[in-house]
Amino acid sequence: MSRWQPYVTVACVVERAGAFLMVEEDRGGPATLFNQPAGHLEPDEQILDAALREVAEETAWRVGVSDYLGMYVYRAPDGKTFHSHAFFGMALAHLGSELDPAIRAVHWLTLEEIEALDREGRLRSPLVLRRIRDAQAGRFYPMDVIHER
Repeated sequence: MSRWQPYVTVACVVERAGAFLMVEEDRGGPATLFNQPAGHLEPDEQILDAALREVAEETAWRVGVSDYLGMYVYRAPDGKTFHSHAFFGMALAHLGSELDPAIRAVHWLTLEEIEALDREGRLRSPLVLRRIRDAQAGRFYPMDVIHER
Protein backbone atom coordinates (compact mmCIF):
# COMPACT_ATOMS: atom_id res chain seq x y z
CA MET A 1 0.00 0.00 0.00
CA SER A 2 1.28 3.44 -0.90
CA ARG A 3 1.19 6.12 1.79
CA TRP A 4 0.86 9.83 1.16
CA GLN A 5 3.83 11.86 2.39
CA PRO A 6 4.28 15.62 2.37
CA TYR A 7 7.52 17.21 1.30
CA VAL A 8 9.35 18.61 4.33
CA THR A 9 11.11 21.88 3.63
CA VAL A 10 12.79 24.70 5.54
CA ALA A 11 13.03 28.42 4.88
CA CYS A 12 14.70 31.32 6.62
CA VAL A 13 13.62 34.96 6.72
CA VAL A 14 16.80 36.98 7.18
CA GLU A 15 16.51 40.72 7.74
CA ARG A 16 19.26 43.33 7.70
CA ALA A 17 18.67 47.09 7.88
CA GLY A 18 15.12 46.82 6.54
CA ALA A 19 16.00 44.49 3.67
CA PHE A 20 15.42 40.76 3.31
CA LEU A 21 17.83 38.15 2.00
CA MET A 22 16.35 36.66 -1.17
CA VAL A 23 17.52 34.25 -3.83
CA GLU A 24 16.75 34.52 -7.52
CA GLU A 25 16.19 31.19 -9.26
CA ASP A 26 15.73 30.12 -12.85
CA ARG A 27 12.85 27.64 -12.73
CA GLY A 28 12.50 27.30 -16.50
CA GLY A 29 9.72 29.85 -16.93
CA PRO A 30 9.68 33.11 -18.83
CA ALA A 31 11.20 34.98 -15.83
CA THR A 32 13.30 34.13 -12.82
CA LEU A 33 11.56 33.61 -9.47
CA PHE A 34 12.42 34.88 -5.99
CA ASN A 35 12.37 33.02 -2.68
CA GLN A 36 13.84 33.08 0.76
CA PRO A 37 16.76 30.71 1.17
CA ALA A 38 14.90 27.41 1.38
CA GLY A 39 15.09 23.75 0.53
CA HIS A 40 14.33 20.18 1.43
CA LEU A 41 15.22 18.35 4.62
CA GLU A 42 17.93 15.75 4.00
CA PRO A 43 17.76 12.24 5.52
CA ASP A 44 18.74 12.21 9.23
CA GLU A 45 19.09 16.02 9.29
CA GLN A 46 17.69 18.20 12.08
CA ILE A 47 15.27 20.90 10.92
CA LEU A 48 17.33 23.86 12.16
CA ASP A 49 20.52 22.37 10.71
CA ALA A 50 18.75 22.09 7.35
CA ALA A 51 17.75 25.76 7.45
CA LEU A 52 21.29 26.89 8.25
CA ARG A 53 22.71 24.64 5.52
CA GLU A 54 20.26 25.94 2.91
CA VAL A 55 21.06 29.57 3.73
CA ALA A 56 24.80 28.91 3.44
CA GLU A 57 24.47 26.91 0.19
CA GLU A 58 22.10 29.31 -1.52
CA THR A 59 23.42 32.69 -0.34
CA ALA A 60 26.96 32.18 1.04
CA TRP A 61 25.81 33.84 4.28
CA ARG A 62 26.15 32.45 7.80
CA VAL A 63 23.11 33.41 9.84
CA GLY A 64 22.10 33.28 13.45
CA VAL A 65 18.56 31.98 13.88
CA SER A 66 16.68 33.54 16.78
CA ASP A 67 13.08 32.42 16.32
CA TYR A 68 10.77 29.85 14.82
CA LEU A 69 8.03 31.28 12.60
CA GLY A 70 6.11 28.01 12.48
CA MET A 71 5.17 25.29 10.05
CA TYR A 72 3.40 26.46 6.90
CA VAL A 73 1.36 23.97 4.89
CA TYR A 74 1.21 24.71 1.18
CA ARG A 75 -0.47 22.72 -1.57
CA ALA A 76 1.20 23.56 -4.86
CA PRO A 77 -0.72 23.78 -8.14
CA ASP A 78 0.79 20.42 -9.16
CA GLY A 79 -0.89 18.76 -6.15
CA LYS A 80 2.24 18.33 -4.01
CA THR A 81 1.87 19.28 -0.37
CA PHE A 82 4.72 20.96 1.47
CA HIS A 83 5.23 21.25 5.21
CA SER A 84 7.61 24.19 5.38
CA HIS A 85 9.34 25.01 8.66
CA ALA A 86 10.29 28.68 8.73
CA PHE A 87 12.83 30.49 10.87
CA PHE A 88 13.83 34.09 11.46
CA GLY A 89 17.44 35.17 11.75
CA MET A 90 20.11 37.74 11.18
CA ALA A 91 23.11 37.81 8.87
CA LEU A 92 26.37 37.21 10.74
CA ALA A 93 29.06 36.87 8.07
CA HIS A 94 29.46 36.48 4.35
CA LEU A 95 31.27 33.21 3.69
CA GLY A 96 32.52 33.96 0.19
CA SER A 97 31.67 30.41 -0.91
CA GLU A 98 30.20 29.40 -4.25
CA LEU A 99 26.42 29.38 -4.54
CA ASP A 100 24.21 26.41 -5.26
CA PRO A 101 24.11 26.10 -9.09
CA ALA A 102 20.30 26.62 -9.09
CA ILE A 103 20.74 30.16 -7.70
CA ARG A 104 21.15 32.91 -10.29
CA ALA A 105 21.76 35.73 -7.79
CA VAL A 106 21.40 36.79 -4.17
CA HIS A 107 19.66 40.04 -3.28
CA TRP A 108 18.83 42.17 -0.25
CA LEU A 109 15.35 43.48 -1.08
CA THR A 110 12.95 45.76 0.77
CA LEU A 111 9.39 44.67 1.48
CA GLU A 112 8.20 47.08 -1.22
CA GLU A 113 10.49 45.46 -3.80
CA ILE A 114 9.28 41.99 -2.79
CA GLU A 115 5.64 43.12 -3.02
CA ALA A 116 6.36 44.44 -6.53
CA LEU A 117 7.79 41.03 -7.49
CA ASP A 118 4.63 39.43 -6.08
CA ARG A 119 2.45 41.66 -8.28
CA GLU A 120 4.54 40.50 -11.25
CA GLY A 121 3.99 36.84 -10.29
CA ARG A 122 7.69 36.35 -9.59
CA LEU A 123 7.62 34.90 -6.07
CA ARG A 124 8.25 31.17 -5.84
CA SER A 125 5.19 30.66 -3.62
CA PRO A 126 2.66 32.65 -1.60
CA LEU A 127 4.59 31.61 1.52
CA VAL A 128 7.38 34.09 0.72
CA LEU A 129 5.36 37.18 1.62
CA ARG A 130 3.41 35.41 4.37
CA ARG A 131 6.60 34.48 6.23
CA ILE A 132 7.92 38.05 5.96
CA ARG A 133 4.65 39.55 7.16
CA ASP A 134 4.49 37.10 10.07
CA ALA A 135 8.05 38.06 11.05
CA GLN A 136 7.26 41.76 10.85
CA ALA A 137 4.16 41.20 13.01
CA GLY A 138 6.30 39.47 15.64
CA ARG A 139 4.57 36.10 15.21
CA PHE A 140 7.45 34.09 16.61
CA TYR A 141 7.61 30.88 18.59
CA PRO A 142 10.46 29.88 20.87
CA MET A 143 12.93 27.49 19.30
CA ASP A 144 12.21 24.87 21.95
CA VAL A 145 8.78 24.14 20.43
CA ILE A 146 10.72 21.88 18.03
CA HIS A 147 11.40 18.54 19.69
CA GLU A 148 13.91 16.50 17.67
CA ARG A 149 16.69 15.37 19.96
